[in-house]
Amino acid sequence: MNRRRFLAALATTAVLTSAAAGAAEARPTLKVLSYNIHHGEGVDGKLDLARIAGVIKASGADVVALQEVDQKTTRTGGVDQAAEIGRLAGLTAVYGKAMDYQGGAYGQALLSRWPLEEVTVHALPNPAKVEPRIALSATVRAPGRAAFRLIGTHLDATRDDTARWQQAERLLELFGKDKVPTVFVGDFNSRPDTRTMKALFGAFTDAAAANPEFTIPSKKPTGRIDYVLLRPAGEWQVVSSKVIPEAVASDHRPLLVELGAVGAK
Repeated sequence: MNRRRFLAALATTAVLTSAAAGAAEARPTLKVLSYNIHHGEGVDGKLDLARIAGVIKASGADVVALQEVDQKTTRTGGVDQAAEIGRLAGLTAVYGKAMDYQGGAYGQALLSRWPLEEVTVHALPNPAKVEPRIALSATVRAPGRAAFRLIGTHLDATRDDTARWQQAERLLELFGKDKVPTVFVGDFNSRPDTRTMKALFGAFTDAAAANPEFTIPSKKPTGRIDYVLLRPAGEWQVVSSKVIPEAVASDHRPLLVELGAVGAK
């Protein structure tokens, strides 16, 4: 091969290599965060939404499900916490009220880098008539990825698991049978070996199964009750999962999962 042909072949190879690398870089990933924020109060007793928002922003999360979120309550100074955390983290926020509380509301929030559509609050069974529980769902339409459903939830925390079991059954009725790509996130107040989680694992994939780190209590975690669940199984590829070692901002540590390009357009 003469020098001119050699240089031309070398240039072609470089272009093809660059194109392949560019395609790999362009392939979309999705970072999902679950965080029970304890109405913004850390284990140091300080109410600090900027600290919570800083954790979220530093994680690089694209979508977030927050639990224990106040909206304009007396105890947290009348602040709309979902809106404020969203503003500080640079994400769109929607709120789902579980119950009235101290002149405002108490519930959950979803945050997203992209608009959230078809936002719906789903009431869950409450057989003992204690703290009401909900699931908050929305449709996310992200560039370069098929639309998917994002759900946040926070299940009953009483010792008897009757309510959690009934809530899981309702969630399976709502979200566990169709083929809609779904990311299901939250504080399930259930450890992996409970009947509640075993039932949910029958319909959803546990994104942290390969790296099941503890999330509670935040100082020295000994239990796993926060999850990112996925369905259908073939729609998602788990790239990584990790519990962020934040020990002060809340009584839970946040769970971050990165999902790969399965389901990308």
